[in-house]
Amino acid sequence: MEMTLQLTIDCSDPQRMVAFWSEALGYVPEPAPDGHATWRAYWASMGVPAEELPPGAGDVPESIVDPAGRGPRVWFQAVPEPKAAKNRWHFDLKVGGGRDVPLEVRARRVEATVERLVDAGATVLRIKDEPDAGFYAAAMQDPEGNEFDVVRGPFTPGRATRREGGWRRGSGR
Repeated sequence: MEMTLQLTIDCSDPQRMVAFWSEALGYVPEPAPDGHATWRAYWASMGVPAEELPPGAGDVPESIVDPAGRGPRVWFQAVPEPKAAKNRWHFDLKVGGGRDVPLEVRARRVEATVERLVDAGATVLRIKDEPDAGFYAAAMQDPEGNEFDVVRGPFTPGRATRREGGWRRGSGR
């Protein structure tokens, strides 16, 4: 049996999430299928009644795809209720390059990614720094408060420490 994976994320502003997560994951907004100017036009051609589509739905992309075709499609589904609690799962953006890359280089890669994502609308929740365990990561939130981590390399349970304060540009961390 063939199966594909789609990740669906409930949100209040799909276009904002498309922009942020395209930047975070290196994905691209998913274009409407061939021959259709928008997803709304595609859905209409499939017989989806207009009254079933909220205003603006499908006028611009609400999903992102991996341009290399390796990762899952991510669809940002507009919902009326706000995020209410901490996520029970999250993305780990592994940007360090693995154990063969020197620790200092991996840390700089995490720092550069954190800065780029802060510029794109993310918030740093805490920095986890445990050099003896070879671990450095940033716990972050996307523009709608969904948690994710930017990590450098292998996690050792129970060894991460919490640093007070936020991310400071140009601090050399």
